[in-house]
Amino acid sequence: MDRRQFLLLGATAAGVSACHAFPGLEIPVRVDMPGMALGHQLRDAHAWPAATEHRDVDTLILGSGVAGLTAAWQLQKHDYRNYLLLSGPEPLGNTAYGDAGRGLRYPKGAHYLPFPTRSSTHVRELLADMGVLVSGEHESHPYYDEAAILHAPDERIWADGKWSPGVIAPVAAHSESARQQARFFRWVEQLKTQKGSDGLRLFDIPLVLSSQDDDWRRLDMMPFSRWLDQQGYTDSALRAYLDYACRDDYGAGCTHVSAWAGLHYFACRDGHASNGADGGLLTWPEGLGRLTQWMYNRLPAANVMAGSAIRIQEGQHNVTVDVLAGKTRMTIAARRVICAMPLHVLKHLVSLSDYGFDVPQQMPPHAPWLVTNLVLQGFPPEKDGEPLAWDNVRAGSDGLGYVVATHQWIREAMPERTVFTAYRNLPQFSPDAARKWLLAAKPADLFDAAMVDLDEVYGRPRLWRHAQYAEITVRGHAMATPAVGFLHNAGLAALRKQDGRLLFAHSDLSGLSLFEEASWWGYQAAQKILG
Repeated sequence: MDRRQFLLLGATAAGVSACHAFPGLEIPVRVDMPGMALGHQLRDAHAWPAATEHRDVDTLILGSGVAGLTAAWQLQKHDYRNYLLLSGPEPLGNTAYGDAGRGLRYPKGAHYLPFPTRSSTHVRELLADMGVLVSGEHESHPYYDEAAILHAPDERIWADGKWSPGVIAPVAAHSESARQQARFFRWVEQLKTQKGSDGLRLFDIPLVLSSQDDDWRRLDMMPFSRWLDQQGYTDSALRAYLDYACRDDYGAGCTHVSAWAGLHYFACRDGHASNGADGGLLTWPEGLGRLTQWMYNRLPAANVMAGSAIRIQEGQHNVTVDVLAGKTRMTIAARRVICAMPLHVLKHLVSLSDYGFDVPQQMPPHAPWLVTNLVLQGFPPEKDGEPLAWDNVRAGSDGLGYVVATHQWIREAMPERTVFTAYRNLPQFSPDAARKWLLAAKPADLFDAAMVDLDEVYGRPRLWRHAQYAEITVRGHAMATPAVGFLHNAGLAALRKQDGRLLFAHSDLSGLSLFEEASWWGYQAAQKILG
């Protein structure tokens, strides 16, 4: 894609701002806010055109993110053909990806998947169907495609003006800091195999398979930060790392996240591989878009429709869904409907209180994110010749570091072009205040916020010598945060149990945003359809 094509795309794509030129260098910057315009129209009770078309289908799936595509993949796999997938405002949802041309792809959202646990049979089945899990689907240590396993150097942290391995700032050996860190990681290793009074793992994934032991579920009623205080974990480097981990997976730090969720982050992951180290990851240049695109490609064109639901009404014999497809409004009548969209959108389409969910009281908080992809011609020089890692984090930063899209390319020489993907939430704001700031911010302000880690590590002059353009994806409601009490949310439990004409499938049902959770609820919805 040349500069002219990119500027044209930036000026014409729906939900995209015009390009912005920065002083000293004309670097095109595109700002994409997927789903924002439609979401605000739904919120504001926009006056839609009258319906002019009608269609009937047995099963309608609303949304083409992880949950919706998992449901469609399962229906297709089991020769169920009378279904229709409505893509929604952003195909592939939070796993969407971009393409810089000549095979250079990059993630616009989620970018890795840990080796799936034995409980995550649905994810293992998907990876086996794709050929990523080569053999041993039902064994403790499957064999995975070597090209998908994250290779070294995998992660590094910038602290005190230099790089160190790992994502926790180094401390002196035999110091109190080192002892606290060792004690914490020994503890979570024990938790990985510990079971509750009901014989289930204390922390499992999918989350609903975890133990219901009340002695442990009480941890959900306090913030992670208080539990750490009680246990004597005061080391600043450890606390900074734990805060980073919670912001990375949950969208909020230790003071907001449930203590149960904070421990779940570490203790639920017990996946193994016969050809990879424990705790290994699977990743691709386009991130988890590799998985959702594969599922999408399995679906016949006749079973997919571009469009978004704007109203859902359950009747005596079917469910009627009003759909906006381009400028046309149509009505689709379905025997059953899978709502595979976030709850903050769904609440505008259907009365969730009819299904046991109290919107004002039980809606999970949703954290906003910035995902910025900086397309580079060549690589900026590394300090002291340090090798570039896949994941690069800055100690104590409000940012979440950056990943390198071409890291998995196994070549004798560095590629001519690459993409640095920088992740950023806004911990200095409440979620609502952050969304207001994002909506009002100018492209230069968004870019400055997104570049907080890259600016510190490289400095803009060095980056500018290589930068071709940047793409900023603003996700105003990127992920549900497992705040204190999330395990005890009776409304989410009610939605999970629904088995009528309307089914619910989204990671929001778990109260946290992980691929395994979203895929689980899509899988469960499909099994209800298949009987």
